[in-house]
Amino acid sequence: MSFPLLTATAALPAIGAIATAAVPAAQRTAAKWLALLVSLATLGLAITTLVRFDPDGDRYQLTESHPWIAEFGVRYELGVDGIAVALIALTALLIPFIILAGWHDADPLETGSRRWRPTQGFFALILAVEAMVILSFEATDVFLFYIFFEAMLIPMYFLIGGFGDRAHQHGEKVASTQRSYAAVKFLLYNLVGGLIMLAAVIGLYVVAGNFSLQEIAEARANGSLDMATNTERWLFLGFFFAFAVKAPLWPLHTWLPNAMGEATAPVAVLITAVVDKVGTFAMLRFCLQLFPEASEWATPVILVLALISIIYGALLAVGQRDIKRLVAYASISHFGFIIMGIFAMTSQGQSGATLYMVNHGISTAALMLVAGFLISRRGSRLIADYGGVQKVAPVLAGTFLIGSLATLSLPGLAPFVSEFLVLVGTFARYPVIGIIATFGIVLAALYTLVLYQRTMTGPVKAEVAAMPDLRVRELVVVAPLVALLIFLGVYPKPVTDIVNPAVKQTMSDVEQKDPQPEVEAAK
Repeated sequence: MSFPLLTATAALPAIGAIATAAVPAAQRTAAKWLALLVSLATLGLAITTLVRFDPDGDRYQLTESHPWIAEFGVRYELGVDGIAVALIALTALLIPFIILAGWHDADPLETGSRRWRPTQGFFALILAVEAMVILSFEATDVFLFYIFFEAMLIPMYFLIGGFGDRAHQHGEKVASTQRSYAAVKFLLYNLVGGLIMLAAVIGLYVVAGNFSLQEIAEARANGSLDMATNTERWLFLGFFFAFAVKAPLWPLHTWLPNAMGEATAPVAVLITAVVDKVGTFAMLRFCLQLFPEASEWATPVILVLALISIIYGALLAVGQRDIKRLVAYASISHFGFIIMGIFAMTSQGQSGATLYMVNHGISTAALMLVAGFLISRRGSRLIADYGGVQKVAPVLAGTFLIGSLATLSLPGLAPFVSEFLVLVGTFARYPVIGIIATFGIVLAALYTLVLYQRTMTGPVKAEVAAMPDLRVRELVVVAPLVALLIFLGVYPKPVTDIVNPAVKQTMSDVEQKDPQPEVEAAK
């Protein structure tokens, strides 16, 4: 039997989480290094998966299949297509930076204090989330996917509620209350979505007789499984609702600003750059592949919701006074673009949406982590408490500017290519939606440039006059992300070559072809 690469890629961070949690309480530094080394080893396995994947080969590769709960037709089935491989690589890439950025986030609250933060637990939870996210991208058994789709909520709940941002304006007691509220809201929203999805998973089993994604899709394609129209639509809605909560799509988005605002900056990156991508990925893998007719039926409404997310998220970002909540609302707007690209039902739109998932993860990580370094120095998340930072910390200000410009999709940086593809793909089939969505770009320029202007330019405020510039550890975190933003902005071909074949297969699943441009015949 060949080496189970996919299992190893997910199992390594899971084992690392257990080992990190078991490190003796006094050995906090050892726990940090262990977590970092495990995340780097996982990145190595993810790169191996990427190298071994053949974009022109079978749809699902490196597959593994073993009986699990035979009585209910549940199998341990793993396999990756081009979209999954790209997102696994993104996840494995970001986790080491998240760990490095949060190196001191679980240290003692004060020197000599007996109030300790469980350092080992913090890093073990991050590795646990990584393992569950990777398994979610790999699972081709619907029930197996559901288990890890829901299980990742547990470590995320503790990361949000137990390790909140120290830069709070109203004292530790109020901060603890707000962290608890944000964690519970995150959990309840996602649990409700998961429970509705569970009903749909059971319904799918009743109709199809198994949970295998590949078998069900093949049966749909060859006509041996014929779902009634109403049945397919109800099942689609059950799956889509859960994914829309995770994504997050308006109006199911309200948990995200609370969660990102109260979490530490690295955990906020973990939420929006890693965990939330499972929702948009699942729309491509499960909604479109299992329920093609229902996906086409729901497309007009979903496009309107995505458009509202784009404009609504951008407008609320413009009015924010809190740096982290601004990035949260900007992410809601960006997820609107991703979902719009998926349901535009064009190859450009879906390629752009998949590329956007990768680029958004990198750009949000760059901006939020630099913002976290900034906030940790000043001890405040309020934009009004800053000014003139670029004069005292030019490297910090420069990296913050690049992250901000990537967020507004400046040409030459990675998100521009993906956003352009999404808009072109949407305009080709739904021109009115595409035109209105472009206003989201204008608003993005407004909230990002105003954020930079108010924090980095102008007179130097007394509170930031002695602010240190980025340290070596922080540069190690930020510099590779900035380099990737520039590289993928100039040369996105390595990612598009991997995802485009998978996108073509998805387009075939929903029996859609790109609309041909109308060209007037020459007279």
